[in-house]
Amino acid sequence: MSSESTPQHPKPRVAVVFGGRSSEHAISVVTAGAVLRAIDRTRYDVLPIGITTDGRWALTADDPDRMAIADRRLPSVEHIAEPGTGGVLLPVNAGSSEVVYAEAGSVPKDLGEVDVVLPLLHGPYGEDGTLQGLLELSGVPYVGAGVLASAVGMDKEYMKRVFDSYGLPVGPYTVIRPRAWERDPAAARAQIVDFAAEHGWPLFVKPARAGSSMGISRVTGLDGLDAAVEEARRHDPKVIVESLLTGREIECGVLEFEDGPRASVPAEIPAVSSHDFYDFEAKYIDSAEGIVPAPLTEEQTARVRELAVAAFDAVSCEGLVRADFFLQENGEFVINEINTMPGFTPISMFPRMWQATGVDYPELVDRLIQAALCRPTGLR
Repeated sequence: MSSESTPQHPKPRVAVVFGGRSSEHAISVVTAGAVLRAIDRTRYDVLPIGITTDGRWALTADDPDRMAIADRRLPSVEHIAEPGTGGVLLPVNAGSSEVVYAEAGSVPKDLGEVDVVLPLLHGPYGEDGTLQGLLELSGVPYVGAGVLASAVGMDKEYMKRVFDSYGLPVGPYTVIRPRAWERDPAAARAQIVDFAAEHGWPLFVKPARAGSSMGISRVTGLDGLDAAVEEARRHDPKVIVESLLTGREIECGVLEFEDGPRASVPAEIPAVSSHDFYDFEAKYIDSAEGIVPAPLTEEQTARVRELAVAAFDAVSCEGLVRADFFLQENGEFVINEINTMPGFTPISMFPRMWQATGVDYPELVDRLIQAALCRPTGLR
């Protein structure tokens, strides 16, 4: 569909969906605020839809200023939702793109058709293939990875398994599944201890399906191990344990163009002296400043861009990805993970890397929307 506004071809209508039930709710709201500020309103009509922490789909204020981190306070959908207890309902029949607002005891209100959904959710219940599956069933185009790629991109275990099967370099890890910890925590603990005996302390204990560094602990020995596992399990009953990878943290963005995926210039995340690792506060509160472009050699830059595109293809991603690496002291890159819906906050690395590559923020958003409008739902 053309994005030009004419009487015969009205502007495409974009539903910007954000918030959600995951622990990354607030960062999703911040991302949405930045995107709402950047969308060209001469080219698109916009319908902001926030998902509350308890799962209600709500109409929200189209007010980016209220969606930012202010005085170290994190925003939420609840604070910007329109008055009322009703909810937004997406179409459930393929071929229909009508969105309605329903409230108990009232006649549903027709909100009109939506041409494309921009799902800016981070974490489970949105970035993990669940929302993508709903949109596929509804036949509504959407930005970003499909169901399988979203699910694999959210699950650190299966992501690493896919990377390994494609010959991409990954670091050592072990996985503690929910039943293993619940039925026999001693055996699960012994599994981690054996892993540490082989690869050394410290270890990083993480939720297998979470992001924004939520629930991650750096563990230096047995004393903190159980607490670290329980902290990870607050976010996800499945836990992944990774060995320490020393070296420089390098990120690279991938964006899908007409001729295929291309990689941005890479960025480097310097160590933050007040933090043991690049945790949530270092990312979003204390605002660790990334270096764009990363000070790498031409060969290193070419290699990390090659690996980022290879990771994008290995997981069958669409639209966009941010790939995170460690550049080890021996000069080799190890891929840590990919993010199929990276942050778009004002300090996020994905838009900064693309701006340094020649694609500014409004153009980046426009490219993603246009690509989604041109892509069919269903098997492809």
